[in-house]
Amino acid sequence: MRSKDSFFIFATLFGLCSCAQLKVDRTMALSRYEFSQPEMGVPFRMVMYAATEAEAQSAAKAAFDRIAQLNGILSDYDPDSELSRLSHTSGTGQKVRLSSDLWLVLERAQSLAKRSGGAFDVTVGPYINLWRKARREKKMPDADLLSEAAKAVGHDKLRLNAANHTAELLVPNMRLDLGSIAKGYAVDEGLRVLREGGIRSALVAGAGDLAVSEPPPGKPGWRIEIAPLDSPDAPAKKFVLLKNAALGTSGDLFQRLEIDGKRYSHIVDPHTGLGLTDHSLVNAIARDCITANTLATTVSVLGPENGLKLASKTPHAAIRILRKPGNEIEEFESPGFKKFYE
Repeated sequence: MRSKDSFFIFATLFGLCSCAQLKVDRTMALSRYEFSQPEMGVPFRMVMYAATEAEAQSAAKAAFDRIAQLNGILSDYDPDSELSRLSHTSGTGQKVRLSSDLWLVLERAQSLAKRSGGAFDVTVGPYINLWRKARREKKMPDADLLSEAAKAVGHDKLRLNAANHTAELLVPNMRLDLGSIAKGYAVDEGLRVLREGGIRSALVAGAGDLAVSEPPPGKPGWRIEIAPLDSPDAPAKKFVLLKNAALGTSGDLFQRLEIDGKRYSHIVDPHTGLGLTDHSLVNAIARDCITANTLATTVSVLGPENGLKLASKTPHAAIRILRKPGNEIEEFESPGFKKFYE
């Protein structure tokens, strides 16, 4: 009996060691691969760990193809996109049946519009077009044109019907702009495609927004640098460690208009039609990038006090706000943000 018991214990231990060794070997066999290409008008980047280069390339191609497909649905630049075709029906009384992707994005957008009192609003397209022209010409948008554009802006002018997934744009000259939500959804979808392709550890980034799955082999999380405020007296750069989470960034770091020493952000307040002027940078961490992306933009519009309130009511979300409305830098954080610091 003792001889058999000893053999059983030895065999069990050997089996456990073999399984553990196999797991380690599989982990150690993974290599890092990185891919990038322009999508949705911004650079998209994917970092992943895979067993072979062929596996990584196949997964990356599928993910980029999905993002390109979404651009054909959600772009306001492409006149043939589903979004553009919907915008062209504004004021006609037509109820347009939407694809599952456009429905999901617009439903999420309208939900946040209501929760934020209209601080997030995808009907701001008429304002956005005026500010794009203003940045090209380096002058303020015409006040009369802004006033006219206001007639076509307002989340209450977009009517969704959940029963049949239709949308109706209630007044003429409406233009939907999904710049603050489409990219986050595309990042999530890219990561989902990688996961379905067998890639367990990956990062997908679209400009300043990103999402990650499991950490790199042997690491506690993905080490992500938070973009600093572009001011000489800005706080030192910081890093966060993320796993199965997303980071959204919003601010006037790259896109802005400066007139007579005053900065106007590309982020437009839907209530006024004016670009934000408080020189701010907002980071939002959430479970998915569509939440992080939209939350960062909305908090930028709401400001610190109301932005922190919104974040506290958003499950699994945390925010950090840096702003310089005058000569002094102000810093705010929701209670849960510090747990992500390296």
